[in-house]
Amino acid sequence: MDLKTASSLHRLRLVSAPEAVSFLLLLVCSVLKRTTDFNAVPVMGAVHGILFVLYVLFWLDAWNRTKWSFGTAALYFVLSVLPFGGFYAERKLKAEAAAAVAASRDAAKDSVRI
Repeated sequence: MDLKTASSLHRLRLVSAPEAVSFLLLLVCSVLKRTTDFNAVPVMGAVHGILFVLYVLFWLDAWNRTKWSFGTAALYFVLSVLPFGGFYAERKLKAEAAAAVAASRDAAKDSVRI
């Protein structure tokens, strides 16, 4: 894995958990808006919107660089619209990045031995 691909996965990972948190907070604010006088939906909606747009941009970049299959790319997109999906995506991306780094190190060791 080259540095640009690793960076794109890292960026997607970094934005997936905050996007998930903002989505959950937006859901809570929506409930509070309807049950109380508290209305933070406009603020949380804007925060979540910005994080979601960043997630989609980073997702497209990661898909382009990693050459994921359509199914894998679709899974990461669907996870962005599920309430707890961002947390799962972050864990999956962390494992994928760790496996890629390990494979890269093994390939580097093999090339040094030759």
